[in-house]
Amino acid sequence: DRSGAITPISKALEAFDPDQVHLIWQKATSRTTSDPEGAITAARTLLETVCKYILDDCNVTYPDDADLPKLWALAAAELNLAPQQHDEKVFKAILGNVQSVVNYVGTIRNRLGDAHGRGRKPTKPKPRHAELVVNLAGAMATFLIATWRDRD
Repeated sequence: DRSGAITPISKALEAFDPDQVHLIWQKATSRTTSDPEGAITAARTLLETVCKYILDDCNVTYPDDADLPKLWALAAAELNLAPQQHDEKVFKAILGNVQSVVNYVGTIRNRLGDAHGRGRKPTKPKPRHAELVVNLAGAMATFLIATWRDRD
């Protein structure tokens, strides 16, 4: 565990939902070295689950087949985190980049995670790749939760 962010992220996710969300986080972090593909898949699942919980709590409906970018966009709009909801350039830029990170967590899971079959010569992520994706997902999830809790 080389990341100093693991403990605060873990505490925030456990406080939010110890039964599902924190369990998914533990699965993701425990797999970074031994099962990088599984860790990447769990990282995406973490973000999808947090988005769905927040949308459910805000009584926002979403399609059953909504993918991670769609779920994030809905949750971001509900929490005033969508780039187009801001005038300040720096906030627009940061929130746009946050949205890109979330989108790429979904993309990397599709390409390098263990949720899809692969051909004979698959690209395999290394533990450092999984650690990056898991930590990004954890940071994005805790940011979403903190914003949800801090709404007026």
